[in-house]
Amino acid sequence: MHDFFSRAAALPGRVVLTMADTGRQYAAGELASQAERMAQWLAAQGLQAGDTFAVLLENRVEIVELALAANRAGVYVAVIGTHLTPSEVAYIVQDCGARLAVASSKTLPLLEGARRELGLPCWMVDEAAPQAPSLQVAVRALDGAGVDLGGRPVGRDLLYSSGTTGRPKGVKKPMLPSQYRHLADPEAVATARHVGLDDGTVYLSPAPLYHAAPLRYTLRVLDRGGQAVIMGRFDAGQALALIERYRVTHSQWVPTMFSRLLQLPAEVRQRHDLSSHRVAIHAAAPCPAPLKLAMLDWWGDILLEYYAGSEGCGTTMIDSLQWRQRPGSVGRAISGRIHIVDDDGQELAPGQIGQVYFSGGGQFSYLNDEEKTRRAIDGRGWATYGDIGYVDEDGYLFLSDRRADLILSGGVNLYPQEIENALSRHPLVSDVAVVGVPDADFGEQPIAVVVLQRGVAATPETALTIAAQAGQALGKFKRPRRMVFIDSLPRLETGKLLRRALKERYRADPEAGFSLRETAKHNDNG
Repeated sequence: MHDFFSRAAALPGRVVLTMADTGRQYAAGELASQAERMAQWLAAQGLQAGDTFAVLLENRVEIVELALAANRAGVYVAVIGTHLTPSEVAYIVQDCGARLAVASSKTLPLLEGARRELGLPCWMVDEAAPQAPSLQVAVRALDGAGVDLGGRPVGRDLLYSSGTTGRPKGVKKPMLPSQYRHLADPEAVATARHVGLDDGTVYLSPAPLYHAAPLRYTLRVLDRGGQAVIMGRFDAGQALALIERYRVTHSQWVPTMFSRLLQLPAEVRQRHDLSSHRVAIHAAAPCPAPLKLAMLDWWGDILLEYYAGSEGCGTTMIDSLQWRQRPGSVGRAISGRIHIVDDDGQELAPGQIGQVYFSGGGQFSYLNDEEKTRRAIDGRGWATYGDIGYVDEDGYLFLSDRRADLILSGGVNLYPQEIENALSRHPLVSDVAVVGVPDADFGEQPIAVVVLQRGVAATPETALTIAAQAGQALGKFKRPRRMVFIDSLPRLETGKLLRRALKERYRADPEAGFSLRETAKHNDNG
């Protein structure tokens, strides 16, 4: 199976990428030539095979160009989320050993700490800054004086997901050897085949490209000879208009996006011709059955759900007809083989709940964390995302919980301990726990359960004070929406938190405590 560069050489004039906000379209030859020049530039900066560079950009064509350049140069590209704080960005840059970083005028402030403290060289994709020269000028300055990259392996992404300790962890997958240079990644080919990607595909990507699925699926579409339409940011009405305008055949969503789409007025939802739309992929978070049924009633049986992760150790998939027969399932394995095991590592029979493992899937490790890697991969080589579930007699997987403590909000993974660590730094806090509660729009939202120091008043103003300090260390999407004050947290004598007891209590009463957003609005208006 040929890769994007081979296809671009054969059909250089074919439109393969559209930036939806501007309508700017890119032909295959143009995109491939720019990626090749960027690959040469990376090598000219001294990056050797297996080195890493960082990209911190809003949704722009340069993310795709630089990902393709990493492929050519045999290096890793760490695409970092723009929602993070400067301290979080600095940690990732240092942890992955980035040799340089690429930013824009919008994102450069997030790299300021890393640039200053680590001496990180930075380049700008738009206007040059005193501390960051222009990438385009630097690439043009090479003037064809490049190096032979033919013997290098095929580079790839190095993406970060939050760890259970609260620190993000890089998921490092091995590179393919140089003989695969003009062939598509076999793992990607298998997924593309199940999704039905081909040279007639027009793929709508409404999500940030710093997430694994939007970036990897965009590259898979290019490898298959299709066209990707990339939104700058998600807007429900615009997404429908784009499906009609570009005759989109495939798209990818998270449940929160479905919720926003269904909230559009009926006349807006019915205004657009969606007849070209054949496959609507969704993942990242469990989709509530009523929400999915509402989408099926509107779009028809075109929803295709999968379960996977950045680690790529296994994948399941389920189409709409299968899901109607088994509501709640995330499907059967299309990559790897599913095993449900108990706490002793013994494989369980169908219907029994245990930890979900895969054998025969893709290889990975957690960068700079051998212990986490060992916990994820057992002695048999079976690997897990850390989720709990069971399979039925026909091999369909049902997830009972996703990483017992994990909060899935709007398709983004939130880890309670990271939020707890930020809240606990406030001197008014004696003890704290964070759990996820149901939310109609985001699926789940974090609620903070706080024990105050003796004598501190449990008031809305106290809640705002604590939340404001924590917000300096947390990205906006990680901040709790509500705060509850109680006398003590349920803990064992060993000090272990009985988090499940809190989940049961506040999932049954998700409106408990103070709404931090409403309290802030009231104070502003007052």
